Amino acid sequence: MGNLLGTLSIASQALEADQGALQVTSNNIANANTPGYSREVSVFEPEPVVTEGNVEFGQGVTLSQVQGIRDQVLELGLQQGLQQQGQTNSYLQSLTQVQSLFNEAQGVGLQGPLSNFFSSLQNLSTNPTNSSLRQAVISAGQTLASAFNQASSGLAQVQQGLNQGIPQTVDQINQLTQQIAQINGQIQQAQSSSADPNQLIDQRNQLIEQLSGLVGVDNISASDGSVTLTTTSGALLVSGQQSFALTTGNVSGNVDVFSQGSDITANLSGGTLGGYLQARASISSTQQGLDQLAYSLGSAINAQQEAGYDLNGNPATHEPFFNLPASGPSGAAAQISVALTDPSQVAASSDGTAGSNGNVLALANIENQTVVSGQTPTDYYSNFVATIGTEVQQSTNQQTAQNLVVQQLQNQKASVSGVSLDEESANLIQYQTAYSAAAQVVNIINQIARTAITLGQSG
Repeated sequence: MGNLLGTLSIASQALEADQGALQVTSNNIANANTPGYSREVSVFEPEPVVTEGNVEFGQGVTLSQVQGIRDQVLELGLQQGLQQQGQTNSYLQSLTQVQSLFNEAQGVGLQGPLSNFFSSLQNLSTNPTNSSLRQAVISAGQTLASAFNQASSGLAQVQQGLNQGIPQTVDQINQLTQQIAQINGQIQQAQSSSADPNQLIDQRNQLIEQLSGLVGVDNISASDGSVTLTTTSGALLVSGQQSFALTTGNVSGNVDVFSQGSDITANLSGGTLGGYLQARASISSTQQGLDQLAYSLGSAINAQQEAGYDLNGNPATHEPFFNLPASGPSGAAAQISVALTDPSQVAASSDGTAGSNGNVLALANIENQTVVSGQTPTDYYSNFVATIGTEVQQSTNQQTAQNLVVQQLQNQKASVSGVSLDEESANLIQYQTAYSAAAQVVNIINQIARTAITLGQSG
């Protein structure tokens, strides 16, 4: 209203609004280095006007709300980037361990033992009755079998590490979803009571980002301020104030992930958990390839060995060179071993005479025969190792690209939601000036009121 009391009320409201804005600004400055903090802005609204006659009078200002500044599109993009980054990091870590099992430059792998085995057969062909050369063939075979065993054991150890990491990651996921559900409830309560939920929202966003680094999630916002979280395949993780824990169980020697009793392992992707599952599938394929090489090579050697004659002129029909699983390639790399114990059992002869070298030449020639999936043993192994190396290189490039994307999204988020000390300093001056001006109005109204009272007394 157009009187002193109305003017005093307007000034008092301005003092209160500017004081609140100063508090918001001070809080921004205090949290400039707080991880995940989103800057807040003071939202002012004018009070409704009143009309007296033909004149409208404003009734001042109110601090209607404190608004957190966020870009939901950026936040969702960052969550997706963290999912991809987490999967690539854990996948690459496991794949690098696999690559180290076939590091020929450091003398680890099968290339040397393969070459030495066939060289020992070639050497024996020059003097098939020589006991030392015969023993060298058996020793080279044992070294080759041991190399297969060690590579298979190494793959099994990496696989075991993944199976141990999966339950640990699931436990971390469950802890985060419990916290998110709890904060959902606090945000709902804050909104229903018109309290400020901004710091709670920041805490929840940080937890969702951590969760995204562990598993792929989809985020659905509700009108009450809560979020519903599911895996990218639709398994429910959080709904309102309730979280739904994932569980793990042993399935065919591997650890699988379950949601409310259903095995969802095949549908999971993203984050550390997705990387573990991707690596586990890749290692299983690598193990199958290694088994195929061991079984095909061993079978070809055995077939040729049993077609010849030993040093005593006996047919080697029942004297295989390698022990192999009877059921097929599965487990061949872990189980292969040299069956022969006596150097005289090496079937070098093709006709039963002691000086014949026809069969040992045929054994040596297997090196150049396409006995493993249409490839020679050496070519198959070279391609086998090259495939691992290519996958490591591609994943490394992908990791570099994803790290850049995540960093860019984090920078963009900081530019939108982060605190600028220069901007907040300017706001401090602005609100301080407004507060001082409103206080000056109060002082003037007080002076006018005292003058009016004095005039009344003198009358």
